[in-house]
Amino acid sequence: MRGVKHLKATSTAILAVVALVALAAPLGVACGSSDAGKGSALGPPKASSEGGILVGEPGGDEGGLADGPPGPGLADGGVDAGVAADGGAVIGDPTGTTAVPASEFLGSIGVCAHVAQGVDSAAPSATAMAYAGLRNLRDDGNPNVVSDWISMHQSAGIRVCVLSNQDVDGTLSMAKQLNAAGALLAVEGPNEPNNFPVTYQGQTSSSSTTFVPVAHFQRDLYAAVKAESSLAGIPVFHSSEAGGSEPDNVGLQFLTIPADAGTTMPAGTEYADYANTHNYVCGHSNKLVDNVAWNASDPTLNGDWDGPYVEYGRTWHGGFAGYANADLLTLPKVTTETGWLTTGTGAITEEQQGRVFLDLYLSAFKQGFSYTFIYMLRDDPNQGYWGLFDTSYNPKKSGTYLHNLTTILADAGSMAPGKLDYVIAGEPPTVHDLLLQKSDGTFALAVWDEKPSGGSDAVTVDLGTSRATVTLYDPTMGTSPIQTLSGVRSVPLTLSDHPVVLEL
Repeated sequence: MRGVKHLKATSTAILAVVALVALAAPLGVACGSSDAGKGSALGPPKASSEGGILVGEPGGDEGGLADGPPGPGLADGGVDAGVAADGGAVIGDPTGTTAVPASEFLGSIGVCAHVAQGVDSAAPSATAMAYAGLRNLRDDGNPNVVSDWISMHQSAGIRVCVLSNQDVDGTLSMAKQLNAAGALLAVEGPNEPNNFPVTYQGQTSSSSTTFVPVAHFQRDLYAAVKAESSLAGIPVFHSSEAGGSEPDNVGLQFLTIPADAGTTMPAGTEYADYANTHNYVCGHSNKLVDNVAWNASDPTLNGDWDGPYVEYGRTWHGGFAGYANADLLTLPKVTTETGWLTTGTGAITEEQQGRVFLDLYLSAFKQGFSYTFIYMLRDDPNQGYWGLFDTSYNPKKSGTYLHNLTTILADAGSMAPGKLDYVIAGEPPTVHDLLLQKSDGTFALAVWDEKPSGGSDAVTVDLGTSRATVTLYDPTMGTSPIQTLSGVRSVPLTLSDHPVVLEL
């Protein structure tokens, strides 16, 4: 966000729940953001009465097909259903919503940590990430801890989004070492130059005068990565908060500056493959309102969150024009910091955090974010109690609930996605859904409601035809089914503030 944040933590106890989560691939890490009151150079700012199935607390999500733009890898409905592994019958329905491979959603989940700052320890951090099913790590660029990141990859399959250390050659060296070990996810430009000035080629940026050094560095970093054959296919994430906060129109609100953009940097200047936001779900007001995770992830919303619109549409600091709303919907994008603390000013309870974070990962993916990094892995007295784990690496509710969700959805393979002909009619605006499919053909329909302030919604999932078996899971209640139904055409649900998963 626009305040000051940092990543920190101290290691004490190692989580006792090792990688019974072989479900996890690489993990994630987050680093400082731009809101006051948060960490370091990487850190955050901030059974139904009607006969339905009661899942945890009452509440409901809008499911179906009408929830905004498709998420990463989500087809538009024109893709044929997948074929069974044995070459037999088509898996799924001939018409309906096209699923997304469950592995794609699981691969989007990340977190921020402070191994590079010497605050978090590599081994317990890797164990914690594996338990939660976190696949991607974001950390500060520090060449002295490359071996630690590689060891985390080797023990838990974690891949690293490495921040630049304001040195192009130094950042490239770290990236090459990580990629050679299979541990590199992405290279990221300078973190929040509005909070942490960039010095490059003898000039230092200023949020009140010029971001020319930021623009030159990001341009040169992108060119260097793309010119390095050993880094072929590795994406470059944009400098966070740079577009929204630039004082002069150097065009950081674009991935590649288009013709006639009116920027001081020339048209055709290439900065990044992915837009990069710090759209903290807590927002600037720290209000736990309905649809908070959905709205924080809305690419076109000009609201309480530093989303794509104020970073890449119409910049919040200088009011410079960027992409049109239609382009923001399809723009490749990531959020490398988001979160909400559980102690201190603007805090929510650990229970609330756990439920909001489940909604957040699903909402961001559904609305087109390829990767979402929550700030941060572990609580730290200096940088704040933002963690999914406490100071001793024990899971908080958010760590446990995420473990439950990733365990329920666990899948390492992939297949051509099939279709499921389902409808959730008359759903309220706080209800959302995401259709996933595992590599064995099993569909997993996540339906979530966002009424954290209280209340519930009753919805019915119409499955179009009688289904042999539907298994219902609630990640706030564990990893085992809460109900198994046979020969049903529809499933009534009463939901409130977190997702449930229908498996069929």
